[in-house]
Amino acid sequence: MLWLSWLCDGALGGLSSSNGNASHISQQCLADFFQTLSTVLPGFDQTTTLQRPLSPRVLEISIALPSDSTLLSLRKNADIATFEQKWNVEAVFQNDTIYRRHKRLAVFDMDSTLIQQEVIDEIARHIGVEDAVSAITAAAMNGELDFEQSLRKRCGLLKGVPVTVWDDIRQLITPTPGAVELVKALKRLGYKTAVLSGGFTPVTGWFAQQLGLDYAFANHLVVAEDGQTLTGELTGEIVHAERKRQHVQEIATKEGILLEQVFCVGDGANDLPMMGVAGLGVAFRAKAKVQLEAPTRINSETLLDVLYLLGISKAEREQLLQ
Repeated sequence: MLWLSWLCDGALGGLSSSNGNASHISQQCLADFFQTLSTVLPGFDQTTTLQRPLSPRVLEISIALPSDSTLLSLRKNADIATFEQKWNVEAVFQNDTIYRRHKRLAVFDMDSTLIQQEVIDEIARHIGVEDAVSAITAAAMNGELDFEQSLRKRCGLLKGVPVTVWDDIRQLITPTPGAVELVKALKRLGYKTAVLSGGFTPVTGWFAQQLGLDYAFANHLVVAEDGQTLTGELTGEIVHAERKRQHVQEIATKEGILLEQVFCVGDGANDLPMMGVAGLGVAFRAKAKVQLEAPTRINSETLLDVLYLLGISKAEREQLLQ
């Protein structure tokens, strides 16, 4: 069996409503989906499917998957991609096991995932080195620098910056829509929660406290002996892609949680390893390459929609947030 849902965005082809605003999945869209599956999965029988609406715009469908098919093959199938583009929907495929609905650990990236900002960019703008940081970022994108090299070069630009910069940056931080509510809902369900960031502890640790997260890991910047300025150097472990993956495994082991009961959410390439080791990996409003490589992805306006991927309906979501 597998599980599929889709999230529909705006007044688009797959949706219809009496007042002209998009509100539900149309029968034409659903019929086209089943036709697409018939092409992709020889022998597919629509009558064996089970459907459960999670909201007017999200539908959960269970179907039998032939033994020679895989979720990855469906995820990257050209016909399914064409269907998604035609109706502007997102198909999310998961194995329908006991652990799909019963996750116990949620792990998040921070920049552009839990928060709307990229902290290093905000610092660069604040101290007037935005162009220099952009040049280092471009070099990393071109493969001239790896993550750690680019991070150390960017941190070097912070030499002599007053430690009060963190107070200023915290004032600029805004949570991603739905982030606060999502954590609240997960905590009511008994989840352990964590944030793993390639940013810096004075911001990541502070924000984790604001949300009440159980774990927070980020990079440590050295403070000068006078306690007044940053040296531009890093100390301790670097939270890069592989370290994020290791942190997920270590937290799960410490809490006695199976990796199948973990879900990870991020937006960058350095989040892919932790997504891959978790039972559910979600690229949220991610870069194009990350969306192609991630196990699942959603591009909705609110992080709270991640709950749909856990099989939690809109009514159940509202109950959790009361």
